[in-house]
Amino acid sequence: MRVRAILNPRAGVAPAAARRAIESGRPSWKDYAVYMTREPGHATDLAREAVAAGAELVIAVGGDGTVNEVAQGLLGSRAALGIVPVGSGNGLARALRMPLRPEGALDALVSGVRRRMDVGRLNGRPFLNVAGAGFDAAVGEAFHRAGRDGARRGLLGYVRLGVREILSYRGPRISVEAGGETIEMAAFLVAFANGPQYGSAAVINPGARLDDGRFEVVLFKEGPRLETLAAAFRMFLGGVERLPRYRRVPTVRAVVTTDAPVAIHRDGDPEARASRIEVDLVPRALDVVVPRLTAEDPSGPFTRRD
Repeated sequence: MRVRAILNPRAGVAPAAARRAIESGRPSWKDYAVYMTREPGHATDLAREAVAAGAELVIAVGGDGTVNEVAQGLLGSRAALGIVPVGSGNGLARALRMPLRPEGALDALVSGVRRRMDVGRLNGRPFLNVAGAGFDAAVGEAFHRAGRDGARRGLLGYVRLGVREILSYRGPRISVEAGGETIEMAAFLVAFANGPQYGSAAVINPGARLDDGRFEVVLFKEGPRLETLAAAFRMFLGGVERLPRYRRVPTVRAVVTTDAPVAIHRDGDPEARASRIEVDLVPRALDVVVPRLTAEDPSGPFTRRD
């Protein structure tokens, strides 16, 4: 099998350890090479080069942003995406139940099976797991700024920034067209969820399936700050869908307009602010290699077994 790994050397909190594990590969991969990214967007270029060279499996080694970039280079090809999660949240990897240690993830890829998953598009650009507008994107902006300034990455830093943003963030007035209805509200958060969670077990869309041909628009209405803070922690504890300010709308297309440009993100990476957001879905557009138990679990993230 021809396998290529694309590693983001800045991802996560232990990139050197991940690099040592990845460089060893696996004995069954007779044609194997590892490439390092140099800048944002480079992973997509490397993935396209791997496809052109005949790679059957292209492994993204990094966080959700790196996985997104690699997947962009694979869309429309027969190459499959593999994930070795070494990011701060690893939302898609957790949804796929990939082992979180590099050695375990590599072993899971060797024995894993292919499944096809849906791919969302926000203003024409793809996302695999969760995109959003509002609070989550504002936290993502702050997290990326902190990373550029040398702050240590990881869950604790993300939580610290999240708490600070909760206390200061004020959501815009929005109009959401989705699922055959129009919803207007002051929204703390609007998420477009193909998968179940942001990462680090922060579940936003429980029970999500990655190949059901739809995504969910998840809305949190503005409310008192302490109530909002409690709701944020509820994502880690379970039962977020029972909160009174939570609403979820299944759909294949959504249009969001706001009274002022808002922060937006795709798979955690910030995008340029916008006041109009169009989201749709391409069903079963990407092959991904997952652990066999994930693929065969009837309560898992896939509805189909082919």
